Amino acid sequence: MTLNRRTLAAGALALAAAFGPLMAPAAHADDRERLASKGIEALHELEATEPRSRFFAHHAKAVLVFPSVLKAGFVFGGETGNGVLLVDGKPDGYYNLSGGSWGLQIGGQDFAYAIFFMTDGSMAYLRKADGFAAGTGPSIVVINKGAAVSADTTSLTQDVYAFPFNGKGLMADLTLQGTKITRIHPR
Repeated sequence: MTLNRRTLAAGALALAAAFGPLMAPAAHADDRERLASKGIEALHELEATEPRSRFFAHHAKAVLVFPSVLKAGFVFGGETGNGVLLVDGKPDGYYNLSGGSWGLQIGGQDFAYAIFFMTDGSMAYLRKADGFAAGTGPSIVVINKGAAVSADTTSLTQDVYAFPFNGKGLMADLTLQGTKITRIHPR
């Protein structure tokens, strides 16, 4: 079988149709109470299973929790999920995480993200920009489960720390590359 432009274009169109709904973030935003409740529950679950996250939560200015991020791909991929910004444990804003990628990838996954904003500057950037694209704003360190990262006051040198957790499904590369975080206004 030979691959020509028409075959590749048809494949790309089929993938866009299959994964396009993942990229429609704000149209189907969860309502505020439900999203806040899920976010708080997800953060408590992370703190119960990952001891370092308790330390980061205690020292963070705010925590942005995405209780469910759907990621899928077959050569082209996409991810999306809605989250709540918690300041002193109370909802203070709602955001969507979405992104796209291409390359050697296949699979699908549902996971959660907790993003800890450690500095006033990172919080100011989030609020001023109504979100940000990963890699364009404050420095972000992604801490995967089992990674050897110590958590003490001398190691808090970055603006933002992100914990992916509760992964279900099969897909590699839980990073924030190519990801945009945008403020939303659910009902």
